Amino acid sequence: MQENSFYIETYGCASNKADSYIIINVLMNANYTQTSLENAQFLIINTCAVKEQTENKIKARLENLHKQFHKNPNKHIIIAGCLPHIATNYIEVIKRITPSFAAIINLNNIIDLPEIFQEIKSGKKNLVLKSDKLIDKAAYPIYHPRGKITGIIPISEGCLGSCTYCCVKNARGKLNCYEPNSIIKNVGYQLKQGIKQIYLTSQDCSTYDYNGTTLADIVKNIVSIDHKFFLRIGMINPSFLINNTEQLISIFNQPKVYRFLHIPIQSGSNDVLKRMQRKYLISDIIDNIDFLRKEFKNLTISTDIICGFPGETEYDFFRTINFIKWLKPEILNISKFTARPGTKAKQMEQLGSKLIKERSIRLSSVFRNSLSEINKKWKGWEGEVLVLHEGTEPNQGFGRNYAYKNIFIANYDGEFGKFVNIKIVKVEGFNLFGKII
Repeated sequence: MQENSFYIETYGCASNKADSYIIINVLMNANYTQTSLENAQFLIINTCAVKEQTENKIKARLENLHKQFHKNPNKHIIIAGCLPHIATNYIEVIKRITPSFAAIINLNNIIDLPEIFQEIKSGKKNLVLKSDKLIDKAAYPIYHPRGKITGIIPISEGCLGSCTYCCVKNARGKLNCYEPNSIIKNVGYQLKQGIKQIYLTSQDCSTYDYNGTTLADIVKNIVSIDHKFFLRIGMINPSFLINNTEQLISIFNQPKVYRFLHIPIQSGSNDVLKRMQRKYLISDIIDNIDFLRKEFKNLTISTDIICGFPGETEYDFFRTINFIKWLKPEILNISKFTARPGTKAKQMEQLGSKLIKERSIRLSSVFRNSLSEINKKWKGWEGEVLVLHEGTEPNQGFGRNYAYKNIFIANYDGEFGKFVNIKIVKVEGFNLFGKII
């Protein structure tokens, strides 16, 4: 075992990944070394809770780590992230699974880990630490190892919503927007390291408002930084599309911003949306997406759908099918509904798992059929692509253009993180295939 060393595993969303980057930098600045699971003194598991499947995977992992290391006095398990905090009894759930844990921390304790490690080294264990002090996570500069291309910047934490299916708010709390200068400085710091793609992340990027500074203001300031890069905006609540269309127009008109909209609609039925406490109507969504697509011809849309929400009738699901046929999103994330702890939806009458699975299969089929036509317009396109990493075939690169398209580049032997000019010669579903020109 290596003294003053740590290992970290991260599950879940981009916000969790950003938290892990902060943890790594805070610990390295305190003279701790990141190493392997086998060599590390401290094992940090940054958990996620948004889906039951992920929860079960993490529980199995924690149980395995306990069995593997509980007799080793030099191994200390730290449990971070959302999972212990999604319901009032979940810290006890985690304790039962991992009785040898050294500490359970909450989302605001991540900057205190050097001090927590000192307590553990002094002999303390089974610490449960929950800080109520909100921190500005954007104020912690993130250093990346050489060769890293994608950087993540958290712009806020928590949300203003009250969705009946979501347990994450129990963990991340009410909205806390980070100081604009912290965000801009952090972006600049990462770009100077050679980062070429920046993700702005939050539970809901559209709710950003810091003393009158809006999401559009932040984006405008970021793209004015004198570096060549692409900027991706994280998840946008559909209500923002309806009430703040002018901000979206301003954002997508900015150079360097991917014309990529991740807007989780969740259902095509107004009745289901009402039970979810999603505060918009499908008719308003359709009108505003129509408008955006006229303004931005090659806008890439990603959406999320929950199949089998409590009370979803066949007619409700039919409305979702029709909505997806109309929307033709380039990316569709389908979730089979599972009731999460501490949510109102858990108290509702549930549908059968067989029916939920059958509906998710039907929706997947509708989506796959739409992909056969959706990208044909891109054949013959010529333009600039940011090459991110290797492709799936030998001598192939993978990159994205301004519309966040998946592009595979034949015979690529250059560096990653470079912008190259290509021509699209083939289209297969969501994937585009090109050659350098």
